[in-house]
Amino acid sequence: MRKTLIALATTAAASMLATTSVQANDDLSNVCPNPIRMADTGIEGMGPLEDAFGPFAETFEETTGLELEMFSLSNRTAAGNALQYDDVDLVFGGPSEFVLFEREGDIEILFAIERPHYGSSFFVPDDSDIESLEDLEGKRVALKDTGSTSGHIFPSKMLVDAGLDLDRDLEIIMAGDARIAALVNGDVDAMGGGNRDIEEIEAMDPEGDYRVIAESDVLPGDPVIMRGSLAEECKTALRDTLEANADEFWEALISTERNEDKFLNRDSSMGFGRTSEDYEVIREAYEAAGIDL
Repeated sequence: MRKTLIALATTAAASMLATTSVQANDDLSNVCPNPIRMADTGIEGMGPLEDAFGPFAETFEETTGLELEMFSLSNRTAAGNALQYDDVDLVFGGPSEFVLFEREGDIEILFAIERPHYGSSFFVPDDSDIESLEDLEGKRVALKDTGSTSGHIFPSKMLVDAGLDLDRDLEIIMAGDARIAALVNGDVDAMGGGNRDIEEIEAMDPEGDYRVIAESDVLPGDPVIMRGSLAEECKTALRDTLEANADEFWEALISTERNEDKFLNRDSSMGFGRTSEDYEVIREAYEAAGIDL
């Protein structure tokens, strides 16, 4: 009798697992648009898009039964408009894009790329007399690109939180990719950027010594944003299927050279269950820094 009960329990468990697997890999074309359309705010041109997301698109179709059709959009404004007017279904964006798009229309998060080292830091040469952000008053400071979450928005918030007026108390140079060279060459007194910028600084100046004078908390991850007008059954099915097959999707996503460098080498992972509340810190950063979205 005991063996019979064990056998029945085992059979039931196997049945439940099989049912879960079928549901997780079901054909979603009965609840979702097919093809489902996706854009990336950081990539222009169909060739680069296909290079970056080709394997992910294949896994997406194999797992969901939906073709993932990639769209090339020139900037985040175009991506936001495309979401608002149902021209695309998904957009791979950043934290700033999410709060901007949410202000303009109904959106939700499918999943986010979580980066445990994603945050902002300020760097100075080791022999500098600058010990804190307050010491940057009257100094020249290099930041990254205008609108960069970790290279502009959050460093600006950190400066404001330290009591500095961005227009009056220091000279900010929006240096973009030249920010590393600006610090190494002594063109600026300090540089604000991503936490991992220290690796680029050390690579450019292997004989030099640099230190961090301020570092932010970890910032929310880069979200894949869904248009809110997708059917609720579709949004639920997409979330359930991607989460149930997260390992396969992650391997497909980082299998390309571009994504491996952007995500894997920065110790990233897929995160589920993210909501608008997780991005409140980004809204606060824009407000504190006096920067319009």
